[in-house]
Amino acid sequence: MALTTASAGKSSGTQVEPGSIDARDRSECGAKSSSNAESTYRLSAKKRVLIIVENQPAPIDRRVWREATSLRDSGYEVTVLSPKLGTCTRGYEVIDGVRIYRHPMPVEGRTARGFLFEYSCAFFFEFLYTLWIYLRHGFDVIQGCNPPDDIFLVALPFKLFGVKYIFDHHDANPELYVSKYERQGTFYKILIGLEKLSYRYSNVVMVTNASYQNMAIARGGVRPDNVFIVRNGPDLRTFKSVAPNPARKHGKPYLVGYVGNMNFQDGLDILIEVAKQVKVMGRNDVYFTCVGKGPELKALRQMVVDLGLAGTVEFTGRISDEELIEILSTADVCVNPDRPSEMNDVSTMIKIMEYMAMGKPIVQFDLKEGRFSAQGASLYANKGEGVRDFAEKILWLLDRPEERRKMGELGKTRVREELAWQYSVPNLLAAYRQVIEG
Repeated sequence: MALTTASAGKSSGTQVEPGSIDARDRSECGAKSSSNAESTYRLSAKKRVLIIVENQPAPIDRRVWREATSLRDSGYEVTVLSPKLGTCTRGYEVIDGVRIYRHPMPVEGRTARGFLFEYSCAFFFEFLYTLWIYLRHGFDVIQGCNPPDDIFLVALPFKLFGVKYIFDHHDANPELYVSKYERQGTFYKILIGLEKLSYRYSNVVMVTNASYQNMAIARGGVRPDNVFIVRNGPDLRTFKSVAPNPARKHGKPYLVGYVGNMNFQDGLDILIEVAKQVKVMGRNDVYFTCVGKGPELKALRQMVVDLGLAGTVEFTGRISDEELIEILSTADVCVNPDRPSEMNDVSTMIKIMEYMAMGKPIVQFDLKEGRFSAQGASLYANKGEGVRDFAEKILWLLDRPEERRKMGELGKTRVREELAWQYSVPNLLAAYRQVIEG
C-alpha cells in the first residue's frame, strides 16, 4: 500500500523487507507447496485461525509467516489470506502445512482517489475471500495485520458468530502519514479513527514493542492485560551467517550494507548523501550495497547516477535469500538511515536485529526503539548534525576493526539471549490462549 507501507522491517517492520529468510528454497513465490500437508495439520475446530495481511504476500512477509508457522507448530490450523503481489501469483496453495489464499490487488494508489480505490478493492476481495474461507474451512479467530487499519471491518460480521479478533499492530499509521506528508488534516483524522476502532473491536492486541503497547493503552483505551508484546526478531534456525565473499566489495576494502524497503521514511536518500560525504572526505575505499524494493527505488538509482556514485553505491532490488545473507555476512558495517520522525522513533526495525544476528556493528540515527534494540551494538548519529555525523561514524568504525568485532559480538549475544523470534513465541501463544479461553 503506497500510503501505509513502512519498512520490513519496521514493527512489521513494517515493513516487510526483501528476501523472506524463513521461506528458504521456495518455489515461485517463495515456498514449496505441500499437497498432503492440509490433512496432516487438520485439527479441532476450536483451534482454527485466519490471518489477514494486506501489505505483503505470504510467505514473503516474514513476521506473518513466523507467526503462522509458530501457531501451526503449537497445534493450530492456520490459513493466511494475503494479496497477489510480485512473484506470489498463485490463488491457493499449502506451504509447510499452512493454507494460503491470495486475492487480486489493484495498482498501487498515488493520489487520494487512487488510495480510496486501492483500499476499497482490497477490502472487497478480503471480505469475499474471508466469507469463502469461513464456509469452506471455518475459523475461530481472525488476526488482522496492519497496515491498513480497516481489517477489523472484515472481521465484524463474523464476530456475530463468535469469531474473535486479534489486532496485530505492525505500524502506527497516523505517525507514518505525518512522517511521509508532514501534515495532518482530514486523512490523518480518518487514520486516527480507524486505529481507535481497530483497538475497540479487538479481543486482544499484539504489538511489537513497549512504545506500541503504551499507544494501545493510552490512545486506544485497551486494558493492559489485553496487550501482548510479540517482538519481531529473526529466527536463528534459518538466519545464519556464511563465509564472506570478497567479490561483494567490488574491489574496495570495505563494504557497508543495508537491507530494507525503499520508501521515503526509510531514508535511503540520506544514505546516498552519506556515501557522497564519505567521498568528499577523501575516502574512495568504501562500497555501499542496498538490498530491497519499494516505490522510491527508481528515483534512488537515478540519484546515485546524478551524484556520480555509480561505482560506489549499488541498489540490488529484491534478491534471493542466499545473496542477501552473503552480502550481510561480507559487510564490515551495516546501516539504518531511517529518517528521524515520530513514526521511526517508536517503531522497531527488523533490519536492526538481523544485522545483530550476523554480528555486524551498526550506524543509525539516535531513535528510541532503535537504541533499545541495538544498545551497545550501534553507534548513534546526531539527528541535528545529519549526514556528516553519520558518515564520520561509519568511517570511525571502518578504521577500528577491534571495535567492530566487540560491537558485533554484543549484538549477536543480545539477539541470541533476548531478541530472537523464539523469545516472542510464548507471548504469541499467550495472546491466543487468552482469546480462545476468554
